[in-house]
This record gives sequence, C-alpha cells and structure tokens, in this order.
Amino acid sequence: MFLSQLPIFTFRRLTLTITCVATLLCFSAAASAQKTAKPVLHGKHWVAVTGKPLAATAGAMTFTRGGNAVDAACAMLAATSTMWDTLGWGGETQALIYNPHTGEVNGINALGVAPSGATAVFFQKQGMVYPPEYGPLAAVTPGTPGGLMVMLAEYGKLSLAEVLAPSMQMAEGYPIEGVQADNIERRREVISQWSYSRAVFLPHANDDDPAQRAAPVAGETFRQPDLLATLQKLVDTEAQALAAGKSRKQSIYAAYDRFYRGDIAEEIVRSSREYGGLFTLEDLDKWQVHIEEPVSTNYKGIDVYKLTTWVQGPVLLQALNILEKIDLKSMGYNSARYIHTLYQAMNLAFADRDFYYGDPYVPPVEPVAGLLSKKYAEQRRASMDPKQNNPETRPGDPYPFQGEKNPFLELLENWSPIPPTAEAEGADGFQQAMQMNREESFLAGTTSIQAADAQGWVVSITPSGGWIPAFIAGSTGIGLSQRMQSFV
Repeated sequence: MFLSQLPIFTFRRLTLTITCVATLLCFSAAASAQKTAKPVLHGKHWVAVTGKPLAATAGAMTFTRGGNAVDAACAMLAATSTMWDTLGWGGETQALIYNPHTGEVNGINALGVAPSGATAVFFQKQGMVYPPEYGPLAAVTPGTPGGLMVMLAEYGKLSLAEVLAPSMQMAEGYPIEGVQADNIERRREVISQWSYSRAVFLPHANDDDPAQRAAPVAGETFRQPDLLATLQKLVDTEAQALAAGKSRKQSIYAAYDRFYRGDIAEEIVRSSREYGGLFTLEDLDKWQVHIEEPVSTNYKGIDVYKLTTWVQGPVLLQALNILEKIDLKSMGYNSARYIHTLYQAMNLAFADRDFYYGDPYVPPVEPVAGLLSKKYAEQRRASMDPKQNNPETRPGDPYPFQGEKNPFLELLENWSPIPPTAEAEGADGFQQAMQMNREESFLAGTTSIQAADAQGWVVSITPSGGWIPAFIAGSTGIGLSQRMQSFV
C-alpha cells in the first residue's frame, strides 16, 4: 500500500462506495501470527493499493511520473499479472472508475468469452459434463490486456510505454516470493503437461532426477523473456503509431489491435490449438471490452456501485437492500444474531444469482430492476427466520416488481440447488486444488487494485484468471484464463 496525502474532500464529494467482485489483500504469515500496530494511513495527493508490495510500487512510480489514478491502476494491473498474483496476463479484468469530470461511475467489462467451438456438444463428445479445470480447454479469450489498454486510452494520461515500464522490468527478472515459488512447485505435475508452461515455471526440471525441485526458490530471479518480448511489441506498436502522427489514444488502440488481430493473436491461436484448444483468430478479433453503466443502490444514504450480472456484483446490492431495514447495530458486531442475519440475507441474494444472473449481452434479459427493487427486498426479508437457518432457500420472483410476468416459472417451480456430477476429466481436480492447509487457505484469494488521486479519480479493479498452473500460449508468454472451469 502506498499513499501520498490524498485529500479528504475527494471522499466527501463522492458519497459512494466502489467495490468489485471480491477483495483480499494478502499479508505475511509472520505478521498475522503476532500482534502488530498498523496505523490508519492518511494522504493528500494519491493512493495506490494492491496485494503485492512490488505491484503497489509500480502504482507509486506511475503517480510520480505524472499519471492519474487510472494510469497507476493500469500499472499495478500489469505488475500483478506479471507476478501471477492469482491472475496472469491472459485472465480477465473488471473495474469501476469514478470520473470526476462527469460525476459518473463507469464499469469496465473485460471478461473473456468462450471460443466459438466451446459448445456443450463438444464437451459431451469429450466425455465431459463441463470443461476441465485447467489447460487450453478451460480458457476464455484473454481480457486483461484489452481491459488495461481500453482504460488507459479512454481515461488515462500517460503512454502505454510509461505504464508498462515497471512490469517490463519485472518480466526481465525479479526476485520471486517464496509463497509463489512453492505454489509453482506444488503444481509442477499439471504444469509439466505443457512445454511452454514448463519452460517458464520449471527452470530446474530434471528428467533424470524427478525428485529435484523444478520450480524457482524464494528470492531467485524469475525471468519471463517471452512475456517481455510481447510487452515490447505492444510498446513498439504504440511508438510507431505516434511517429506516424497518431494521437495518444489511437496509438494505444494500435497496440490493442496487434494483440487481438496481429501476430500476437496468431501465436495464441496456434499454440492453443497445438494442445487441443479451440481459439480461432475470429474469436479474438470479435471479442471486445465493454464500457458500461454499473448497477447501484442507495444504502442508508450511501450510493453503492457494482458491476452487473456478468459477475456476481448485484448480490451485494441485493443483500444491502434486504438488510437496510434491520437494526444490525443493536445486535452487536459479529454476534451470533448479526452473523446469522447477514448470512440469511446473502443466502437469499445468492439463490437469485444462481437462477437469474447471466451475460447481459446475450438473451434473455436479466430482471435487474426487479432484483434490485426495494419492495422485492421487503418480500425477501420477510422470508428470513431470525432463529434458524433455512437449508431450502430458493430463488424468488422479481419480475412482478418490474411490471412483468416471469417467463421461467416452470423452471423456478422445478428448481434444484444440486449441480450435475460426473466422472469426467477435471471433475475432481478442483476439490484437489482446494485441499489447502489453514495458512494457505487464509492467504488465498483474488487480488484487488485500488487507486485514487487529488483530481478525484477513483479506480477499483478486481482482476482474476490465468493463475498458476496456467497454460502459457506459446512464445507470447501469456498465461491463459481458466474461467470455463466455472461453467456448468
């Protein structure tokens, strides 16, 4: 975390809370094992927060170069991707940006989509009920590079070269953390399936001595020359466009085109298909970043913004609506009644999520107005039992609260919370991956990136996908997403 005297007026003026899908700022086991005095940090000029100190340093460096909060957030996104902090460059990015010039909150949807060939029929023919946990068949189109470049082009001040400079320095080589180095070693069996991943993550692999540690050790310089070359291609493309008289914005989009339509895209497709993946050049070409209006609710005078139903953001808003008329304070923070009440409200919201949420750019249209209706929240709140849990919590019917009839009543009546199970590839892998010890599970989770500045820009990003063990797409050095492991 870095702060440089951020003005209090920034937060007074906003009267909003910007949060993304999930936030977990990691800290060392040593610090968590002892009592520490962590003072509240105040600032006046800027703030840069993310899960890795080196990545937060990238944000601080960007501010000192004259960048705004968007520039700094993009620099931290690039750095965390390079460090594989629960994501890689081929993962996905979702962000909320407060624009002080317009007074609006804008959402950034940089979530990849399934390749055109990734149909239910295809996976059934492979003997799978759903996609595998890892590898090219779990990958959606890379979203983070596009999300970063669109945010930077539309809202930033600096060049792509300036913003990528810290991550390029890290790709050239940085001392890897012990937790990540050990994570790579634990996943060496999965990583070894793919030659490109093996070359990056397992520099000490020895076929003659399988017992020898294959991953880097803590503090060892971890090098990613292919990733560095790809980032250099983007910077070079921007420079060429600027030299040709293009604007800053046009030059960044020229780099975008090279990634999704040029030689980088060609290598992603080639290497993915080499290992059974489904990407086509058309898949990458057609994918796009959406700048969209987020959803919001007012909770006791505070405007809370979330991304819409392509993530689970509205769950928080639904839960807040349900809880708004309940006197939580009188229950006592973290008392049994308090935790039970929050749990019940979230349970109802998640039940709605499982039934109604989906891609807003593909029919059918999600009933967002009904789901976020205060009157619908009253109905859901009335179903809560203050004394005991309801294991049969079901989705509700929000359609009447937006003046419509539910087109899915038959499905709703036959609703079951139990997902399909299968003896299929990848079916048990996720459970194995989740078998962590207490310390590992406490420190695991999605990272977060937050930045704000004295001009009033506020940025919140929750990137994910492409984590270790990732399939690296050939000579690009880009680790692809595993988001299709979530598909049912």
